Amino acid sequence: MTVWRRVLDALDRRHGAAMVTVGATRGSSPREPGARMIVNADGTFTGTIGGGTLEWQAIALAQAALTTGRRAERRQFNLGPELGQCCGGQVDLVVESFSADDRDAVAFLAECEAKGPFATRGRFGEGPNLDRTIVDEKIVPGCALLTEDALVEGFGEQLRTLLLFGAGHVGKALVLALAPLPFGVCWHDPRPEAFPALVPANVTTHRLDDPSAAFAPAPAESFVLVMSHSHQLDLALVHTALADRRFAYVGLIGSKTKRARFEKRLITAGVPDDRVEELVCPIGIGGVTSKHPAAIAAATVAQLLEHDEALYARAMSESAGSATASLQMGSRS
Repeated sequence: MTVWRRVLDALDRRHGAAMVTVGATRGSSPREPGARMIVNADGTFTGTIGGGTLEWQAIALAQAALTTGRRAERRQFNLGPELGQCCGGQVDLVVESFSADDRDAVAFLAECEAKGPFATRGRFGEGPNLDRTIVDEKIVPGCALLTEDALVEGFGEQLRTLLLFGAGHVGKALVLALAPLPFGVCWHDPRPEAFPALVPANVTTHRLDDPSAAFAPAPAESFVLVMSHSHQLDLALVHTALADRRFAYVGLIGSKTKRARFEKRLITAGVPDDRVEELVCPIGIGGVTSKHPAAIAAATVAQLLEHDEALYARAMSESAGSATASLQMGSRS
């Protein structure tokens, strides 16, 4: 459930909710700017800003804000000397409270979330929550940049598209391991009966008839994992994926021997050398030698996360620059 949908749900069920957002960090911290939690009056909550003493302090602040309806505030915590947390860094939290009077505004933001990623610039004022306006900036969902009087944030869901080819034992284990993670899995197999009856919410199944058609809708920087029942089909899929530079990760299940054979055939077929070198085979992080499908899936998901976080860090850096520009523009308006 997205941020504003969670706030709206809390308003409808409990008539009030508070939101705690990590606005800025310095040094080591348990979560990154943009992490947030929605807190109810009874102390129950969804989301996390990292756990520990900081989170319990944040829950208390949120409950107090719900009781008093005070203006949105920012609070700075020194994790080491103030809270006794070993992180030792500093965290700035933004605490807001929402009541039934805010339902229309929250519902509007929830509708925006449902349509896709968007960004807001919020100003601290006299009210219990930020005065937010939508800005035309490309801010990564989950990113936040806090200044003395404003907070720029990215909202909405942005899942990394993963084209997964093959519904065998490892494929089935992979979709289960990916279920709680930020991936949108397009699962392809020419044997529709190979798919399980139920799949996680972030997975869609597709009968594979035309490999080129399977790749066509994928956005830039999608990931590809190939593990079909046929080496001939594997080769065709890997060839298509490597020949298209949209794909930021192309993985192939198999041994070093399989990789060597595929490399020769791919180069002969005209795939550029640099793309062949980028092929990940064997898949998975090093050190995991088990052949159990769940173990292969765990090692592979860890590798996917490494690649995804590297791309996300780059996008966050670009977002920070865009958010800074938005704040500067807002200060002149």
